[in-house]
Amino acid sequence: MKLRSKLLLSLLVAGIALCLALIFAGRWSSPGRHSDAAYVALLNEAYAAVVQNYVEKPDAKKLVQSMVDGMLSALDPHSAYLPPEPYHEMEVQMAGSFGGIGLELGTKDGRLTVIAPIEDTPAFRAGIQGNDHIYKIDGTPTERMNISAAVKLMRGEPGTPVVLTILRGDSPQPRTFRLIRAIIRVKSLKSRLLEPGYGLIRITQFQERTGDEFSQALQGLRAASGGKLKGLVIDLRYNPGGLLESSVQVVNNFIGDDAAKTLIVSIRGRSPDATQNFQASLGPKEPHYPIVVLINGGSASASEIVAGALQDHHRAIIMGKQSFGKGSVQSIFPLRDKGALKLTTARYYTPSGRSIQAKGITPDIEVGTRGPMADKDAGKGAELREKDLENRLEPSGEERDAEVEPTTPRGAKKGAADTARDYQLSRALELLRSLDLMREKGVAAMP
Repeated sequence: MKLRSKLLLSLLVAGIALCLALIFAGRWSSPGRHSDAAYVALLNEAYAAVVQNYVEKPDAKKLVQSMVDGMLSALDPHSAYLPPEPYHEMEVQMAGSFGGIGLELGTKDGRLTVIAPIEDTPAFRAGIQGNDHIYKIDGTPTERMNISAAVKLMRGEPGTPVVLTILRGDSPQPRTFRLIRAIIRVKSLKSRLLEPGYGLIRITQFQERTGDEFSQALQGLRAASGGKLKGLVIDLRYNPGGLLESSVQVVNNFIGDDAAKTLIVSIRGRSPDATQNFQASLGPKEPHYPIVVLINGGSASASEIVAGALQDHHRAIIMGKQSFGKGSVQSIFPLRDKGALKLTTARYYTPSGRSIQAKGITPDIEVGTRGPMADKDAGKGAELREKDLENRLEPSGEERDAEVEPTTPRGAKKGAADTARDYQLSRALELLRSLDLMREKGVAAMP
């Protein structure tokens, strides 16, 4: 009898152990066995545990926003939750103006890092440089701070101060910059004649009106040259990108006189809605005068779309240094709290099918900096590139070739004397003169 009781007890204990094992195995088995509903249930379970048991009652709104931030930060550097205020500011920025100090930000080695200052802004005038590590904002350390939170601290009422503590290069000594916030009116582009017949259009960012402004600039340069241009420089250095549609409109001025060659850019994502081809409209286009496009390590996204399209269609010579390499498309999904998700939904490809994600556009003619502009860049580290960003998307397919690390100037200056000091711009103008001379002399291009 005792033996039978012990046997039954043993079987009962073994059965309970087996049941518990099956329960925990179901909850903690390999991720591949979980359904989406199971993961959401786990999230709800964790949220309930925090709300019920944390030492102090947490702010539910902040808690949920942090959960969303954490989820998106695990994807790639360009996906983010935009609270209502930053979302509104982003819309304003794309329209051409916003409040702040004028910085393009990224993360490198877990640190908040400057990609590039926007020209003619408080940050630009103060001398903040690409690759600077922002250590503190108004005394608040930026360790573990995401970009959205950093932007929120830097934005504010025009005329109010913000203090940035910055580490530069290998120097252990921090630098302090006291900046006065201003309305940042990002000028989409500037244009001028380099000399009679040769025009320059510098695009600083692709905004809503960039396409129209570019066409107007072409008309103005043509009129100032007596009705005809001999050559054009499109300066995209330190252009961080912007609206894809505007970059398509810029290229449309030069592509579309051949019905068989109208593709400007294609985007390919996981969903059918995220896959699309952008074609040039058919009709009369700009005359086939020579074009040089200047790029560098600060040329990203929409800038690379323009450079890649003109390069693939053999409509321009690309000159400068390797571009940033941001070959992904972000879509905006408005949320019920008046915020939005900025989510990477596709990669984009040049007309020949190249993905430049984490690679960049390779110039046809590589030209660095010399003279005073190079002296200004002396001691600066390699510029921040897409491939340096944490959690960035891998290049499409097997495109993982070695890349050139650029060291480049802040950008073109006005006036003939400044053009001479800008070595890359002077080389572009020299090339345009040479091509025009060959045309006048009837020299045929080598096969």
